[in-house]
Amino acid sequence: MSIERLEVSAPEYSPSKTQFLTVHSSHLDGRHDISLYNAYSTKRDIPVILFLHGVYGNHWVWMNLGGIHQVYDALRKQGLQEFLLVMPSDGGLKDGSAYLPLGQKGDYDKWIIDDVVQAVKQIKAPYVTDKSRWYISGLSMGGYGALRLGVKYPEQFSAISAHSSITRIEDMAQFVDTPLSFYDCADAKETNILYWAEKSATVLPPIRFDCGTDDTLLESNRWLNRQFLTFGIDHMCHEYPGSHQWSYWHEHVAKSFQWFSKIEKSYV
Repeated sequence: MSIERLEVSAPEYSPSKTQFLTVHSSHLDGRHDISLYNAYSTKRDIPVILFLHGVYGNHWVWMNLGGIHQVYDALRKQGLQEFLLVMPSDGGLKDGSAYLPLGQKGDYDKWIIDDVVQAVKQIKAPYVTDKSRWYISGLSMGGYGALRLGVKYPEQFSAISAHSSITRIEDMAQFVDTPLSFYDCADAKETNILYWAEKSATVLPPIRFDCGTDDTLLESNRWLNRQFLTFGIDHMCHEYPGSHQWSYWHEHVAKSFQWFSKIEKSYV
């Protein structure tokens, strides 16, 4: 078990529908945080969406900069499927961990795939069980994390949706001063979304991603779209007006919710 200790916030002292977890992870040798929204649901087996944040951020930015909970609540009134929203820290490495396995620096891949998932299950809330399906999304560096983790671990996710994504580790140079060599993994293929997508091609879950037409990452998203088309990897790629900012993500995270909801309802 990679979780050494787990602290869980008390509902009577937490904001409505919100719960906070602090996880002591052996993968990272330290304590890191997760925000949950739509905690305390009265239903059982509800699906879960993992939302990964971008550089400079933390577990709270999706709600407190992006207003994701407001988007979710508004869509629920329009018939959206119920979900638990799980928003973890990337692990707090420099300006961003890229959610990668970085050897002695820490395994930020397994932090998400093992620790975060197990922490949510370990609170033993009846609304999340082994029957709950998991989805993954993210923005910018978190979009890269969602795409890479989603295609590397396709059996864990029912669909992948990413916004304004870094699609190659070289894109990190647009946002951080850290030398790219810092993100070198033991296996050079580790950072390559396309490598994992090809490796998992026969079992990939549905994939979509979008980017703003004024975003500096637009060409990188177009590149990934072309690569997926070339290698026959089924996906959807969209471009919308907007740039690399929270107003874009606040608006377009609704696309993730609606798409995940459509997929989830197909199981019923």
